[in-house]
Amino acid sequence: MIKFLDIYNQDKNIHKKILNNIKNLFIKGDFILGDAVSKFEKKFSSYCDSKFAIGCANGTDALTLALISLNLPKKSEVIIPAMTYCSTAFSVINANLKPILVDIDYKKPTINIDEIEKKITKKTRVIMPVHLYGSVVEISKIKKIIRKKKIFIIDDCAQAHGAKDHKGRSVGSLSDISTFSLYPGKNLGSYGDAGIITTKHKSYFLKLRKLRNLGSIEKFKHDVVGMNSRLDTIQALILNEKIKNLEKYNYKRRKIASFYEKNINNKKITKLIYSKNCVYHQYVILVNEREKFSKYLDKKEIQYGYHYPKCIHELDVFKRENKANKFPNSELISKKGISLPIDPNLSIRDLKYICDIINEF
Repeated sequence: MIKFLDIYNQDKNIHKKILNNIKNLFIKGDFILGDAVSKFEKKFSSYCDSKFAIGCANGTDALTLALISLNLPKKSEVIIPAMTYCSTAFSVINANLKPILVDIDYKKPTINIDEIEKKITKKTRVIMPVHLYGSVVEISKIKKIIRKKKIFIIDDCAQAHGAKDHKGRSVGSLSDISTFSLYPGKNLGSYGDAGIITTKHKSYFLKLRKLRNLGSIEKFKHDVVGMNSRLDTIQALILNEKIKNLEKYNYKRRKIASFYEKNINNKKITKLIYSKNCVYHQYVILVNEREKFSKYLDKKEIQYGYHYPKCIHELDVFKRENKANKFPNSELISKKGISLPIDPNLSIRDLKYICDIINEF
């Protein structure tokens, strides 16, 4: 069986160090916002070339907190892509704002910037691009569109740890506020739920630090209504070790993607177009007969995934209000997209087998 992602095998060389650090934590006892949390925040902000980082409980909370920190009028509009994970849309609603959907580019996993411009209204207050699959949105183009408007950019970087834009600038430093999930399967993942927010603005940093901790940085002093969304010290200990391997594993992901690009040759398969400095959280291809192809991979013992089988407007919770809306490029990926194994430690032998099997389909 070729696994889609083998986290145990990926991390086994650092398990001993992690367990030792956790043992020391049991002795020290700073389980909530302990030293390891601030240490990870500093490491991550430096890694992203951003001044500040604020750890939180998960990636969905990271998005919600970022939106709340802007203190926008209720039902202000937030532009998001139609092809993304549900958290992007749910965070907007949880912040009492209104999601406005925009299609992605044809055969690309990222939001169509020309369509963004068409959807901007007097109520638009935030544009929330998603660096889906680790492919980077050209934030600089969005900035040109909104240059004279009072519109913020919060980029959803949940799948883009370590990615850079076309000019080599780090994801996490491109927008007003950037948010990351640290879910176990991410390029940088914890061993449970975790998230982090980055910003270059001290005012946002100070507010977000309060918001993630029930509106407080000093015990029993609460001057804003906040959330209980702290990054656990145990998860921070794990992440402090795992971040050391992030560049190495991103390099391996790029190598795997390059191998797929060169060696998958089948007229039934369409390859997506990824950004120059993509980190390939997923490598997604389009297949005309996806169900048949999935069953074929099952027989050949190759694991795969769907990212994602339904667009935002196709989710049951949003169907009624989006009956008339069509987003053909997003729907193309939802209906035909399949994610190939992207474990950084896949061998050349594994990759050759995967490509041979795909080419024989």
